Amino acid sequence: MISVDYLIKLANNINQKLIQIYQIKSFIKYLVYPIRLPTIYQFETYKIQKLKNSEEIDISTISKQSDSLKKYKITLGKKNNVFYTLNIPCVLEFTACTNKVIN
Repeated sequence: MISVDYLIKLANNINQKLIQIYQIKSFIKYLVYPIRLPTIYQFETYKIQKLKNSEEIDISTISKQSDSLKKYKITLGKKNNVFYTLNIPCVLEFTACTNKVIN
């Protein structure tokens, strides 16, 4: 016979997994907003000083999206002095992996 304690632990584990799945889904949905990935790639391609002169994305958009990316701790920095750094570079690996799946 299965104990009640076992069923409670099982339910808690399932609940935690569902929460993780929801958080992953939310993050991916957030990340694929059209301008966010190009902004992240700007960090890979350029030094922060060069971001100010980038012609692909204007600096106000970069600043706004970089500030927004702090929600998931992808970037670090302050909006006032327009200084951001890529805090979690594995985001770029995630997109590279996605490209391998698609191709």
